[in-house]
Amino acid sequence: MRIVVDKDLCTGCETCIDSCPYDAIEMKDDKAFINEYCQMCRNCLSVCPEGAIKEIEGEAPAREIDLSAYKGVWVFAEQREGKVADVALELLGVGRRLADARGTELTAVLFGADSEEAERLIHWGADRVFHAQDPIFEHFNDEPYVQLLSRLIQEHRPEIVLTGATPIGRSFFPRVAARVRTGLTADCTSLEIDPETGNLLQIRPAFGGNIMATIVCPHHRPQMATVRPRVMKKGTPDESRKGEIINVSTEGIQSRTKVIESFKEESEATCNLQEADIIVSGGRGVGGPDGFKMLEELASLLGGAVGASRAAVDEGWIPYSHQVGQTGKTVCPKIYIACGISGAVQHLVGMQSSDIIIAINKNQDAPIFNVANYAIVGDVNEIVPLLIKKIKEVKGL
Repeated sequence: MRIVVDKDLCTGCETCIDSCPYDAIEMKDDKAFINEYCQMCRNCLSVCPEGAIKEIEGEAPAREIDLSAYKGVWVFAEQREGKVADVALELLGVGRRLADARGTELTAVLFGADSEEAERLIHWGADRVFHAQDPIFEHFNDEPYVQLLSRLIQEHRPEIVLTGATPIGRSFFPRVAARVRTGLTADCTSLEIDPETGNLLQIRPAFGGNIMATIVCPHHRPQMATVRPRVMKKGTPDESRKGEIINVSTEGIQSRTKVIESFKEESEATCNLQEADIIVSGGRGVGGPDGFKMLEELASLLGGAVGASRAAVDEGWIPYSHQVGQTGKTVCPKIYIACGISGAVQHLVGMQSSDIIIAINKNQDAPIFNVANYAIVGDVNEIVPLLIKKIKEVKGL
């Protein structure tokens, strides 16, 4: 089924345009026209005073895309409280590599932060920045983000668009992909350019992390992907680097909702796992909430943060904001200490790129030892107190 406009009946009153939430109705030669963005929501069928909009059988003609018209690599630079998030800097690193492989420009898109943050994106590798500094973007809200990013994509036609697989990216990026009628690969852990076709190779874990799937989008543009934080390495900033900052018009951008106030869970305010250099994580082997108090003491002495496996979170021993793994956070600290964690593949996906992994487990056959740089076979509740005691001695506490 598809929706069409009977031009003989249409009077060009434009009543239908406001009814469409997908911007799928436009005026051509003073007549309404249903474009390729139609999602078959059928809102328009009842509003036309002339009955000119109809639902008929058959599929819409295939949309032909000139792939050569799409050029450039874009990174959506997420900001929180006016500061660019680290995941954006990580994406600029991989984006720079992809842009160089395609012989094209790297563009950052920034909504809501000030011009200093836009300049910072230039220093981290962007050739230009589309910057929208408007109060509507001060707090994240799906609707205006979707509207403006979709508009920019339709106007400038980038070949590749990336953002972080964060709560913000996961919230609004799929809606952008739907609006511009292209595919989206979520939670990528690696990105490459196919040397033969020039397509983006989007690599992500599948089937619980048991295989790595390579996904391509050969017939549609842009190629869109969300990338897990802390799996890509940042580049090196160059404060002498120059680029172009383009102020983007926000005319017509609206939102039906408004963020009045935001609240942070206390554990989230103190637990920034994805930016921690040292993480002490606990699993079912720590035995309970008291075991995590012990890990918190160790982490505090090391200047690190406390993580957890899904098993510990499911038991209610520690809040979800501490969870590391496929259904939690992906981390890449300098040191990751796994205490009483068996090493299920779902957990390994979230931490195996850590620089140094130290595993403590009384089961010498635990899978965690397969990725550990240092393996300690023993009871966590005996070994961790000894580590705490020794560190206190060294620090003179």
